[in-house]
Amino acid sequence: MLVDTHTHFYDDWLLPDAEAAIQRALDAGVGKMIQADVDSTERPRMWEIGLRHPGVLFQMAGLYPGSVTADNWRYELDLVHGITGVVAIGEIGLDYHEGREFEKEQKEVLRLQLELAAQRNLPVNIHLRDAWEDLLTIFKDCRHLNLRGNLHCFSGSYEVYEEANRYGDWSVGIGGVITFKNSKLAGTVARIPLHHILLETDAPYLAPVPHRGERNESSYLPLIAQKVAEVKGLTREECERITTENAERLFNI
Repeated sequence: MLVDTHTHFYDDWLLPDAEAAIQRALDAGVGKMIQADVDSTERPRMWEIGLRHPGVLFQMAGLYPGSVTADNWRYELDLVHGITGVVAIGEIGLDYHEGREFEKEQKEVLRLQLELAAQRNLPVNIHLRDAWEDLLTIFKDCRHLNLRGNLHCFSGSYEVYEEANRYGDWSVGIGGVITFKNSKLAGTVARIPLHHILLETDAPYLAPVPHRGERNESSYLPLIAQKVAEVKGLTREECERITTENAERLFNI
């Protein structure tokens, strides 16, 4: 059995076909899937579909950095604090890809959600784009929280992975990018210990080869598992077993 540690069945692109996509994933051997939270506008759909599949779909709670504004973050964060029954706080983090207008607010929201994760003894799912330096600074400042979690859609260097782990216990989420022809991720994954590797799709985005450019879904996770197995010099079965154990241990599922 495989575990997809990051997916979005409630996304507009995937929702109309979500039930069939869940069945295709199960048929492909993906027995557990974790839905990452974004904000209050999409959360009800996430829970609606999640509650229809207990023991198969699991939910996170968190305020996505791209949803943070100066006006809304306090309200949105209050809602996150009221949510129970989740397996992680996420997806949270920093995202400067579209600009740094709300950089200050994103940093504050991230720190507060890291504290929430520590208070609830939950792992953290980190979203990061164009902000590694600031993220590592916050990790360093929050090292007393003894944080654990995963760096979703990891694209950093081995040195970044190593530094993050000076300030917590951080796995990396590996998705379709590792299958891309010109990606340098395979070289990095080859150096990262297997006990810190998780598999994910980020469906409906970042579909692996040969589906690159198409809508992604959890049923494609075996393609990612196969590539990781090749990079690590393992059989597909060994990679599946170990990454599933990693996911079940981290998220307690």
